[in-house]
Amino acid sequence: MTALTPAQGLLVPPGHGRTVQTPAQQVTFKVTGDHSRSASSFEVVVPPGFDVGAHVHTRSEELFYVLEGELDVLAFEPRVRTPDNWKRWQSPSGDKVVRATPGTVIVVPPGCPHAFANPTDTPAKMFFQASPPPDHERYFEELLEILSAGGPPDHAAIADLRSRYDIEQLTPLRHGGHLDDGSTRRS
Repeated sequence: MTALTPAQGLLVPPGHGRTVQTPAQQVTFKVTGDHSRSASSFEVVVPPGFDVGAHVHTRSEELFYVLEGELDVLAFEPRVRTPDNWKRWQSPSGDKVVRATPGTVIVVPPGCPHAFANPTDTPAKMFFQASPPPDHERYFEELLEILSAGGPPDHAAIADLRSRYDIEQLTPLRHGGHLDDGSTRRS
């Protein structure tokens, strides 16, 4: 794909885009900072058991649209930020985590804690948009480099990566029943 000009738009057919795959998820870049000044867009396959963990961005705004499957989602500041399980969080107004099904849209402004997890036994798919570009696309690329190094994940490198890309992790990321430190945990 090439940079856009005022006279040329971008068309990305189904099944196209650059795909980055980690043990935890598959991300296909649909629109990058080369193509848009306002947002990067991705198609994300969320495998069974994946939990991104509650996190917050100080400058990024995100939009999620569930295309297939079901995801548990959170998009509010809780009464108390407990460090382990965001699925029990509740907002001061009584909002709780919801089960998002196809057609559900979640908008997350800067400063709003948010999370998603696939509690089912089938993959879920969502459209994901992050603004401003290209922070999230660079984050996914660099995370893949860290995870492709072989052996256990370099947790210091992942923490540094999150810090550089405006991600404050509030609860652990989990995939396949494992925490991002490699240990096993029940949700």
